[in-house]
Amino acid sequence: MKQIAAIYPGSFDPVTNGHLDLIHRGCKLFDRLIVAIACNPDKGDPLFSLDERKEMLKAMTADLDNVTVDAFEGLLMTYCIEKNANAVLRGIRAVSDYEFELQMALMNRKIEPRVETVFMMPAEKYSYLSSRIVREIASFGGPLTGLVPDLVEEHLRRRIESKRAATTEIPTK
Repeated sequence: MKQIAAIYPGSFDPVTNGHLDLIHRGCKLFDRLIVAIACNPDKGDPLFSLDERKEMLKAMTADLDNVTVDAFEGLLMTYCIEKNANAVLRGIRAVSDYEFELQMALMNRKIEPRVETVFMMPAEKYSYLSSRIVREIASFGGPLTGLVPDLVEEHLRRRIESKRAATTEIPTK
């Protein structure tokens, strides 16, 4: 019987409860689920390093036997072939996500027709959630309860504080 392996790609900067919702539900659908951190220079400077994101994701998925965490650079379809993946898991929160994701799925199908894209909607309580919104809330010291796991919140608070400290100049006499 054929094993179904899926890639769940993203920047995960930081990982949110919405991401974890899709990971937990996705690992029930696929025999193997690879959570793949995309190294995308077009997204600018990430808040967390690749190693930090990997560490957080591994901690959040340690109890899921069929989930692994990895990183990739370049074309997603090339990575899928390298990992013998049959599917790509993508989350869709709104119509605006769908339009972009559909375009990407169609291009990916053109590049590699053997890999299917599976769209999943997050649980309703995460339908508004994105890493960008979490970073913004954290930068203003807002509440993160229910948006990210405790471990991620700790990392966020420390990172924001260290960025603030680095930008605060000490007057010299």
